[in-house]
Amino acid sequence: MALHEAGRLAEAERIYREILGRAPAHFDALHLLGVIQYQKEEYESAVELIGQAIGIDPRQAVLHSNMGLALHRLKRPEDALACYERALAIEPDNAQALNNHGMALRDLKRPEEALASCDRALALNPDFAEALNNRGTALRDLRRLDEALVSYERALALRPDMAEAHNNRADTLQKLMRPAEALASCDRALELKPDYPAALNNMGNALQDLNLPEEALASYDRALKLWPDFAEALNNRGNALQELGRNDEALASFSRALSLEPGYAAANWNESLCRLRAGDFERGWPGYEWRWQDVQRNSRRNFKQPLWLGEESIAGKTILLHAEQGLGDTIQFCRYSKLVAERGATVLLEVQSPLKPLLTGLNGVDRLLAKGEPLPEFDCHCPLLSLPLACGTRLDNIPAAIPYLGCDPSRVNEWRNRLGVQTLPRVGLTWSGRPGHKNDHNRSIPLAEFEKLLSGRAQFVSLQKELRPADRATLEARKDILHFGDELKDFADTAALVELMDVVVTVDTSVAHLAGAMGKRVWLLLPFAPDWRWLLHRDDSPWYPTATLLRQPAIGDWASVIERARSIPFPAQGGKSSGLARLSRAIAGWIRGE
Repeated sequence: MALHEAGRLAEAERIYREILGRAPAHFDALHLLGVIQYQKEEYESAVELIGQAIGIDPRQAVLHSNMGLALHRLKRPEDALACYERALAIEPDNAQALNNHGMALRDLKRPEEALASCDRALALNPDFAEALNNRGTALRDLRRLDEALVSYERALALRPDMAEAHNNRADTLQKLMRPAEALASCDRALELKPDYPAALNNMGNALQDLNLPEEALASYDRALKLWPDFAEALNNRGNALQELGRNDEALASFSRALSLEPGYAAANWNESLCRLRAGDFERGWPGYEWRWQDVQRNSRRNFKQPLWLGEESIAGKTILLHAEQGLGDTIQFCRYSKLVAERGATVLLEVQSPLKPLLTGLNGVDRLLAKGEPLPEFDCHCPLLSLPLACGTRLDNIPAAIPYLGCDPSRVNEWRNRLGVQTLPRVGLTWSGRPGHKNDHNRSIPLAEFEKLLSGRAQFVSLQKELRPADRATLEARKDILHFGDELKDFADTAALVELMDVVVTVDTSVAHLAGAMGKRVWLLLPFAPDWRWLLHRDDSPWYPTATLLRQPAIGDWASVIERARSIPFPAQGGKSSGLARLSRAIAGWIRGE
């Protein structure tokens, strides 16, 4: 036991085995040899030895708790939980068993109960660093991220050398969109524990959010060298490869992750996005349904009525179509209301409140509702982004009867009067999306860089409603961009303003979808690895025939995109010239490298 406590495991093991050779039922030797097997990561052997000790004396709480730890490592959380509960039946105030109990509950996706168990452990021992760490993890699972961060930092104040808490802190910072701090926390975890696959995986995630996919890929590869069957790292590696435009390799990485864990929701979801981006809709749409199994995207509506995915007839039935993601997604996929109505159904459409004025009168919709309004009776339902699957959408049959959205003539007249007499082509500008969007760092452009598009050849109108502080300062310094901000009360106002533009130049935001759905000319500025809906290697969009796509030639290279946009002639005012044809020829030449 002295050798064991001193960390001289091989010598301690030799003596324990010698004891058992003379006395096979020696209780302490069985238990402690089992502990050594656990320390050596020989978990099956640990379970066998500790089980023999329990057979001799089942009244020792520590035995059941240690058995639970070994079962936890064998990914048998239900069996582990049962062991911890036996330990707590013997010693209800055993803080270690309570902490382990919380860990098992977390593995079983019961975070509220896990949190309660950790809190019970901390009530007994407020300075229990491991319980604070596990409490943080339960809070993180509950999306109470700021509280989780506090819990990890309390653990680290007690145990600055706890690599696991540094790593968990990094993961939480990354989810709080603080990637630079997350990276520093990963560095600290790896200083303490250089061969730590989980920290290398989180380091890769932070590097991806810092728009450094090459470095992220290297970090995932280091993690996988240490742990080749690390499914989470394989999934994240696939994401990095997608960002680098290496789609086939990304698919191979997702496939490897799924061979290890077929039910891994995030890997199934990411594989579907990879397929959709490549235009493989046949396999992409079914995989897209995995979004409901990923807790980070779990906005499933728990209606008593059945989900409709196109397999049953809905003739004569009432169906609720409902928004589930962003405003741009709703604008893009509300077009399917007409296809659903053509199947003989009465269509209810529920959308985000800011979109209700815009979508009033949408073809195929019998009743339009804003989220939060009481729902009438209906027979079945379908989320908007499941409609391409339900309707059998392929690349060659995307419903693109443009325009399918219009605007209120009275609002158009109001905004026409605000803009005054037109003497130049009018160009609508949107340079940034919602700051909280996970991919905002990749899709938005600072106005200071975007303004290089400007010249005296057009009248420029900001279609941005909200401004970031740096962009506000840039805008205030210029007098050649009209900006209305809060005067845009809803999307119907934005649509009226878009209607008066000769072309809209925008990054990937809801304004791009709005202009496309209205049939307006759109120049869409895209990052090197765009969202799946813009596909790959093409300058047009089958979703929006009037859109022209300008893609980064390399990661982060907005300068080339903006310079190219500067070289394209704006359409003449009123859109009556051959500017679109010239634009298309110019874009095609650029894509060919001419």
